[in-house]
Formats: sequence, C-alpha cells, structure tokens
Amino acid sequence: MLVLDSGISQVKSDFHIPVMLAETLEGLALGPGKTIVDATVGTGGHSLNIIERILPGGELICIDRDDESLKISEERLKGFRDSCILARGNFVDMRNILKGLHINKVDGILFDLGISTFQLRDAHRGFSFQEEGPLDMRMDRNGYISAYDLINNLNEEEISSLLWNFAGERWHNRIASCLVRERQQHPIATTRQLADIVLRATPAKYRFRHYRIHPATRTFQAVRIAVNRELEALEKTLSEAIDLLNHSGRICVISFHSLEDRIVKLAFKRESALGRIRIITPKPLIPGASEMEENPASRSSKMRVAEKIGS
Repeated sequence: MLVLDSGISQVKSDFHIPVMLAETLEGLALGPGKTIVDATVGTGGHSLNIIERILPGGELICIDRDDESLKISEERLKGFRDSCILARGNFVDMRNILKGLHINKVDGILFDLGISTFQLRDAHRGFSFQEEGPLDMRMDRNGYISAYDLINNLNEEEISSLLWNFAGERWHNRIASCLVRERQQHPIATTRQLADIVLRATPAKYRFRHYRIHPATRTFQAVRIAVNRELEALEKTLSEAIDLLNHSGRICVISFHSLEDRIVKLAFKRESALGRIRIITPKPLIPGASEMEENPASRSSKMRVAEKIGS
C-alpha cells in the first residue's frame, strides 16, 4: 500500500482507479461517527478511503448492482466488516435498502457514475469494443434487456434516436441504417461486429483523422446507457437522495458525460431554489492535469457537490 502525501491511501492493483479521490473526500466533509453511502461502490476504491475517515463510530453502506464488483469490494473491505455493509441493488432503490437496514438518514452520499476498468476489461461483459465478447452491457447480470436485444430488435428510427439522444453521435442515421441492413443477413451478436459496422458507417475521412476517440465509442456509450436506463435512474434518484440526508449532509456526484452532468446541474439548481440544499460547487470540479495524465479515464469526469440545509 502506498500512502500519498495528501494522506490518501491508494492500493496499487488492476482495479478501477477512483477518480478525483481527494476532491471526493473533501466534498463529503467526512469525520468520525458519520454514516456514508457509496451508492456505486464498484470495486471499492473510494470506499477504502472513506471508511478510514469516518472511524471510530462511523458506518459505510456500499451499494452496487454488479455481483462481481461487490465480491471484490467485500474482499477489499474485509478489515472493516464491523463498520461496513454491502448491499446488492440499484441506487434507485436506496431508500428501501436503507430502510431494510433500519437507517433513516445519512451524512453523505457518493455517486460515481462511471463504468469501472474492471468491467471494461472483462470481455464477457460486452462493454468494450477493444475485445471480442458477447453484446451484453448489463450492469446487473440478472437484467432482462441486453445490448443484443436493443441492437437486433429496435427499428432504424429508434436506433438513430438512441444514438443521438444518449451520445450525440453525429452519424446516427448512417449507423442505424447500416445496423439494420447488416442484421437482415445475420444477428449482430458481438462487440467486434458492432464496432466494425459503426466503423464502416462512419465516412472514411472521419474515421480516425477527426476523432480523438474511436468512432464506435459514442455508440457503445449510448447503448450501455439505454440498456441500464442510467439517465432515468439518476434523474429519479437525486431528489430522493437529498431527502435521505441529515442537515448539513453532503451529496457528491461524479459524472462522465454531458447528459449526466446536465441532469445533476438542473437537479441541484431546482433543489437549491426550493431552499433544500446549498450548492458547494457552482461550477463542476474537474481532475487536475497530473491525474488526467496518470489516469486517462478521468479526463471526462466532472464533480458536483451540494449540502443539505433543510430538515
């Protein structure tokens, strides 16, 4: 274990590197005895550092809908079993999860909305076009709808709309048309198939020269968001999460694309106008240059923090 000068403990491993860790710990205003919810614990990077700062007397509730990630978090947090509870579920069900634990109010809630490196590297999960794998993309492996279902069953207009609304894909019409044409010959079943079709649908001169990212990135993002109903869940949850905070409790949200950030921004503005919160970050925080260099996955992240001022 490497202890950084900032006092942050960072475990060197192949796990997801927690984004804006120092800013998160400061934003949550942690202290001994506090009850904190990590609503998207993933492989536990943020939680490992949070729990050290709420002891003695604190309690950390870790929620995730990915069984495999929860197992990793459980192993990494095993030294804090008396002060840490792991719960399988979607953060949209946070109130019921806390009610089942006989917890009515908490002092802080963290949402890290990004997909983890652990999930991306597992080809069988189908999140990445860099490895051949089944077209899945379900955060919850028990979910009914997969990327395969959407790509092979939505009509051309629906696919086009999905790509534009969830990712702002410039070539949404061309990609949708190509996908529908291709699946008439055979089902689109793998990540590599989908990526290759998107690449062919993108005009040649734009395939890489004018893209800082792979041309299939936005398509994969849009399909993943749709499969997991990510934006719908976030919009529904933010107001309820504020309800669950004690007075002076903090909510911290790390987003990774403009649609998520806009939902958080508007929700915070609305709750502020109602006199329920004080916005700590009028403009979102972004990673420093050194973090972006060391962890390229952090480059698109933004953090917004608010504090409960009502009862």
